[in-house]
This record gives sequence, structure tokens and C-alpha cells, in this order.
Amino acid sequence: MAQSPAQPSAAVDAALTRHGGLSYLEIPAADLLVSVTFYQRVLGWAFHGVETGTAKFSDGPGLLIGRLIPGRPVSREPGIMNYFYVSDIRAAVVNVTVSGGQVVKPPSPEGNLLVASVYDPAGNLIGLWQAGA
Repeated sequence: MAQSPAQPSAAVDAALTRHGGLSYLEIPAADLLVSVTFYQRVLGWAFHGVETGTAKFSDGPGLLIGRLIPGRPVSREPGIMNYFYVSDIRAAVVNVTVSGGQVVKPPSPEGNLLVASVYDPAGNLIGLWQAGA
């Protein structure tokens, strides 16, 4: 008898249960408060549990959740490279620098996109992209 696919639990937000969709990240953080500020300013993420040291986040539409993890080694070199969409890449890059991050590659055209790579305050390498070169 063939098994039917598992159905998501009623306790899990349906927006997170997209087959093949990236829905959860754990991000190394050297200083929780500095990293919280960085991701709030650069990507607009909402955080909760910061006062208890858990620093859980969600993006605006609720398609991505996760948490910051103190003490985990950072990802300074690309293996899997995570790129996050931003509506204004130049403003995002300014927010990177004023929030304790570092620009590795400034915004530059790649086809019909603008793409940048940055270090977050802990030293994790991430990418930013915007439609329209």
C-alpha cells in the first residue's frame, strides 16, 4: 500500500511548509544584540526572545524563520552562499556598515540584477541582491 505524503502539523505555520522552500536558518552570532541590530536594519527581520538569549527571527512575509546561535563557528568562506533580496541594495549596504558589518563586494550588475556580498558582524558571508541593474 502506497503511503501518502506527510501533512504539515497544525502547529506549524503553513507559509513555512513549502516543499523545497528554504524556511529555517541558524546563523552564528558572536554578540546577539549586535547581530540582531544588523539583521533588523539590513533585512528588516523581526526578533523575539532576545532578552532570554534565544534571538528567534522571522522575515516580513513569514516565509523564513530561524535563530541566532552564539558560539557556533562563522561561515566566512562560501560553501552554500545565501543571498537575501533587498528592495534597495545601496541603502542595505549602508546599513551593513553602520550596523557592524563589512562590505566584501559592493553592489555590481550581474545580468539584470545588482548583487553584493557582505560580512555580518560575526563574520558570516552573505549575499544581497536587488532586481534591476
